[in-house]
Amino acid sequence: MAGASLLAVFDDIAAILDDVALMTKVAAKKTAGVLGDDLALNAQQVAGVSADRELPVVWAVAKGSFWNKVILVPAALAISAIAPALITPLLMIGGAYLCFEGFEKIYHKIFHPAEEEQHHAAELQALADENVDMVAFEKDKIKGAIRTDFILSAEIIVIALGTVKDQPFSSQALVVSLIALVMTVGVYGAVAGIVKLDDAGLYLIKDTAKSAWAGFKRALGRGLLGFAPILMKTLSIVGTLAMFMVGGSIVTHGLPHSHEFLEGGAAFMRQVGGIGHFLGSITPTVLSTFVGMVTGGLVLLVWSPISKIINKFRKPKDAVAEA
Repeated sequence: MAGASLLAVFDDIAAILDDVALMTKVAAKKTAGVLGDDLALNAQQVAGVSADRELPVVWAVAKGSFWNKVILVPAALAISAIAPALITPLLMIGGAYLCFEGFEKIYHKIFHPAEEEQHHAAELQALADENVDMVAFEKDKIKGAIRTDFILSAEIIVIALGTVKDQPFSSQALVVSLIALVMTVGVYGAVAGIVKLDDAGLYLIKDTAKSAWAGFKRALGRGLLGFAPILMKTLSIVGTLAMFMVGGSIVTHGLPHSHEFLEGGAAFMRQVGGIGHFLGSITPTVLSTFVGMVTGGLVLLVWSPISKIINKFRKPKDAVAEA
C-alpha cells in the first residue's frame, strides 16, 4: 500500500510537471519579445567598463536581477491573489519610469551635449587611471541596470502570470518561477557573451601558425573586433528605443479603450495599397512607442522642477556632511 501510494504521488508529480512544462512554453513564447528588449537594454547598461571588469559587472547585475525576481515573483502572486486590480497601475508606473529614462537620455544628448562629453571623458580617464577604484566607479552602472531590469522583470512576470491565471496556485507559482529563472540565466548569459566578443577576437588573432585553420581564426578574430563596437553601438540605440517600446506598451495597454485605439490604427494602415498588411502589423508597436516618447517627455517635464528643488535641499546637507 505504501509503495502504491508513493507511485501515485510520483504519477501526480509527473503530471503536474508535464502541465507546467507545457504552460511554461506558452508563457515563454509570450515573453520572448520582452526578453529581446531586456537583452538589448542590459547589454547597453554594462557597455563602457574596463575589459577585466566586464564579467564581474554582468555578474553583479545578474545577481541583482535574481533578487529582483525573488521580490517580484512572490509579490506578483500575492497581488494577483489578493488585489489583482493593482497589477495594471503598478505596471503603468514602472512603464512610465522606463519611458522617462529613455527620454532623459535623449534629452541630455541633444540639449546638454557638453555634459555628456564631460561624463564620457571622465569615464575614459577613470578607465585609464590605475588608482581609480573601478568597483566604486561601476556602482552607478550596476544600479541603473538593476533598476531597468526590475521594471522589465515585472512585465515578464506579469505576462507569464497572465498565461496561467486560470490555473491552480501551485501551477502559477511553478510556471512564473521557471520563467523568471530561465529569463535571468538566458539574458545575462547572452549579455556576458556579447560584452566579451572583442576579447574572443583578440584571442583568435593571436594564433600565429601558418595553417589555413589559423588563418581562418585570425580572419574571424579581426571580424569580431570590427563587429563588437558596431554591435555595442547598435545595442545602445536599440536599448533606448526598447525603453519607449516596452514602457509605451505598458502604459498604452493600461489606458481605457487602448485595444480599440491600436486596432483602429492598424485597420486604417491596412488600407494602404501594396504594403498595407505590413504597415498594419507594425502600427500597434509604432503607436505604443510614440505613446512611450510622449509619456517620457511628460514625466521629464514634471520631474525636472521637482528634482531641482530636491537638489537644492541636498547640497546644503552634503556641504555640512563634508565639513
